[in-house]
This record gives sequence, structure tokens and C-alpha cells, in this order.
Amino acid sequence: MKAIVCTAYGSPDVLQLTEVEKPIPGDNDVLVKVHAATVTMGDCELRNLTLPAWTRIPVRLIMGYNTPQNFIPGMEFSGVVESVGKNVVNVKKDDAVFGMSGMEMGSNAEYKKVKSSFVAIKPSAVSFEDAATIIVGGLNAIHFLRKANITAGKKVLVIGAGGSIGSYGVLLAKFFGAEVTAVDTTHKLDIIKKLGADHVIDYTKEDFAKNGKKYDVIFDVVYGSSFSACTNALQEDGCYLMANTNPTRMLLGLWKSWTTQKKFIFALAGPSIPDMNYIADLIASGKIKPLIDKRYSLEQTAAAHRYVEGGFKTGNVIITIVD
Repeated sequence: MKAIVCTAYGSPDVLQLTEVEKPIPGDNDVLVKVHAATVTMGDCELRNLTLPAWTRIPVRLIMGYNTPQNFIPGMEFSGVVESVGKNVVNVKKDDAVFGMSGMEMGSNAEYKKVKSSFVAIKPSAVSFEDAATIIVGGLNAIHFLRKANITAGKKVLVIGAGGSIGSYGVLLAKFFGAEVTAVDTTHKLDIIKKLGADHVIDYTKEDFAKNGKKYDVIFDVVYGSSFSACTNALQEDGCYLMANTNPTRMLLGLWKSWTTQKKFIFALAGPSIPDMNYIADLIASGKIKPLIDKRYSLEQTAAAHRYVEGGFKTGNVIITIVD
């Protein structure tokens, strides 16, 4: 089968379209013929090791210390079940599914072997492209926003609203009835407004922490945000959702949770078939529509990485494998 293989840590040029062996599913696995996958900033960070410093050694130990070992990028996918292991009961051959790749990655390929607990049935009303965006963006956004108990009328600030998780954050917060303020860079703001954001802030021109406004919930997807600025912009009983954080900020969050009425939440989403189904049903019923920026072929994956890594994308970038 054809797959994109990361031959070294470095620029998008290390990504090569290669023939590799088609995976054989184990007893608890599903083999999926991939129709659509994505390129996320996380894919780029794993490829070039521009991850937070505290994660780099663990990642090298998993992927290969000096050189990636058989590393095919891609965190999420959608497609059609080719075959299943003997213990699999939740899906069957020819089912349309979507799912997550886990730490193995591997979605930027014609076929993906994955644990059956990592896939869900794709509703017929949801396109393969839309379904491929659900895991990174949708699953993380719903995970965090539920922990904040968002209800109608609450004021929600989304920092990094133009990303995969941030754009779903805007969509879902609006679905829950919140008043949403979105923060991102200039060229993304018009598109974010079309997602439904009530207010937008261009962080290159305005500091949200200095305008005097307070928020019930701050959903922060940006690694470099100021912890103190976000904390000060919260209502006294507000909730700070840290979707991209580090150990220091985690410790500060724990301390603030103990010493103030504010809540600080940083636990990332894990596999959740119910949440995957929930997001898919919202899309199928037309209640939300994932934001897709650009589409690339499998052969153009390196170009997709350049686009994402350059900070240009708004929403999701799709790798179309079966048109």
C-alpha cells in the first residue's frame, strides 16, 4: 500500500510517499481502507520535534530516538472497514467508520490498522471529510467544554479559535448557547465570525487581558498563553480550560483551584465512543458544521504540512485518499 513515511526528524521534506506492507489486523483490530485523514499541528510537531521540551525525550523513546522508526503520520481518519479481527463485535466489514490512530499514528496511508475501541460508525449524513476531523478537534473540545458546564448566556473566550480544537470550541460553545469571543490572528477572523463567534479579537492588535472584560470560561488552545493574564480575565468562579499546557502551568492550576473559587482543568480527552457518536450526530443533524480549510492528496502531504506548520490554516486540513 501507499503511505507517507517520516524518514527523519525535520522539515516537511522528510516526508516520503512510499510503498509499505499492508497491515494485518489482530484479534481485536479493525483494518480500515482510509478515505480521508488530516494534518494537524500535532503531526507537524511530532515530525520536527518542536514539541514542548518536557515531552521530547518520551516521544523519541516511542518513535525512535535518533530517527523515526516506521513512522507514518496522521492522528485521525475516516474510511470503510476492510476486515476485522475475530473478537471485534462493534463494527463489521464494509461499515463506514471514523476514528483515532492513537500514539501509533499512521492515518496518512491507504490502510490503517487500529483497535476496535478506537473506531465508531460514521452516520451516512456525515461526509468522510467531516468525520475525519472529529477526533482531534471535536473530541477534545467537547471533553473540555463539558467540564466547564457551559449553559446559555455564559461568556466564553476561545484562545486559538482558528485551529482544529479551537474552531470546534467555537461551534460547540455556540451550540450550548454561550456568548463566544474568539481570539486569533488577523487573516482568520472573518472565517471565525462565520462559525458563529459573537466577538473576535485580533491578538496582534489587542490584548484581551487588558480590555477589562471578564469571562465565565476561558478555553485556551495556545501553548504560549500567559497563565496570569488568563487567570485575571476569569470571573471569580470562572473556569480555565488548558488544552495545551505544561507541568508548571498544571501545578499553578492545581494551586489556584485549591486557593480560589476558580477552576483549572487540563486533562486531555481519551478515547470515547459516546462522545465520538455525539459529535457525529450533531454534524449529521446540521447543528454544527466542521470548518475545512484546504484539501490535499496523499502525494501532497508534505505541502499540507508546510501550510499547517506556517500557521496558515483555519480549522482543518484534509488529506483525501479516496476521492
